[in-house]
This record gives sequence, structure tokens and C-alpha cells, in this order.
Amino acid sequence: MPITTSAKKALRQSKTRRARNLVRANAYKSAIKEFRKTAAAGNKDGAKALLSKVYQSLDKAAKRGIIKPNKASRLKSSAQLLLNK
Repeated sequence: MPITTSAKKALRQSKTRRARNLVRANAYKSAIKEFRKTAAAGNKDGAKALLSKVYQSLDKAAKRGIIKPNKASRLKSSAQLLLNK
């Protein structure tokens, strides 16, 4: 456990940031899962509608530093390829 005042504050900040980051990470992961499930079911119109939600959540995660920009690009590309199949 932290002893100094500054270490206590750093711990509070770390907990807050971790909680915020987990929310953002879960948002992009759940968007991708929902898109893949819809695309696998053969619902092309539904998957097209979800694709923009996937792009938005990935861009936000990359912007905030949750994932790296190249990973976001890779996931968006694979999502588009899945839709085109």
C-alpha cells in the first residue's frame, strides 16, 4: 500500500484510468463480436449497419491509446474483408 500522499493520489488516478480504459476496451471488443456474429449469420444488411459502429469504437480506442493505430487499422480491414465474403 502507498505511504506518501503523492503515492496515494497516484493509486487513485491509476484506478480511475484503468476503469475508464476497461470500459473503452470492452466497447470495441463487444462491437467486433456483435459484428462478427451478425456477419457469420449471413445478415449482410445488419452487418453493414454495425460496421460503422465497429469503425467508430476502434478509432476511439486508438485515439485514446487503448490499442495502437495499426491494430485498429488491421481490425477494420479484417471486418471489411469479412463483410465482402
